[in-house]
Amino acid sequence: MGKLEQIGAAGGVAQHIFPHAGHIGKEQRSVLAGQQGATLWLTGLSGAGKSTLAYALERRLLAEGHLSCVLDGDNMRHHLNGDLGFSPRDRQENIRRSAVVARLMNDAGMMVICAFISPLRSDRDMARQIIGSDNFIEAYISTPCALCEERDPKGLYRKARAGLIPAFTGVSAPYEAPLAPALTLDTSTLSLEQACERLFQQLCPCFI
Repeated sequence: MGKLEQIGAAGGVAQHIFPHAGHIGKEQRSVLAGQQGATLWLTGLSGAGKSTLAYALERRLLAEGHLSCVLDGDNMRHHLNGDLGFSPRDRQENIRRSAVVARLMNDAGMMVICAFISPLRSDRDMARQIIGSDNFIEAYISTPCALCEERDPKGLYRKARAGLIPAFTGVSAPYEAPLAPALTLDTSTLSLEQACERLFQQLCPCFI
């Protein structure tokens, strides 16, 4: 076993790694981008409308000349987080990695719209801590579970009811609603355009 492999096997690699400070700050990047980096974190049940809203808002921001990017839960699991399962630890790691990506994009001056079920308050608090409270906006897509299950665009509720998906949020696993979200949107009472506009207006005063 080589020296580096020995270090890795002992779990001591981290102590030999040091962060390297850059010469360009996020303030300078914000000036160049004409906007401040921010993360809008959309949380809610599967089928609540998070991804639909996220991509609609991305189009709206682009139309207004603002650079943004969507981090969608399913897409992240097909790429960066493809090695993760759905155990509590893996779900937490899914959120942690995604929050780190959002933070890096924010530091580059981009607006990031995250669409994750993220059912646990502790995981969302972790994301807020990683990204930074000043740049983190939590929006609760509060569409009732009954409607989410009626929509069931991916057939997940049906599979969960049949016992094919264990620990499915809203069926066999809990969802902890935000206690004090910046914004609450119920897509059973709001049109896509109305909900998108409210998200856009939430971003405008502070970051655009």
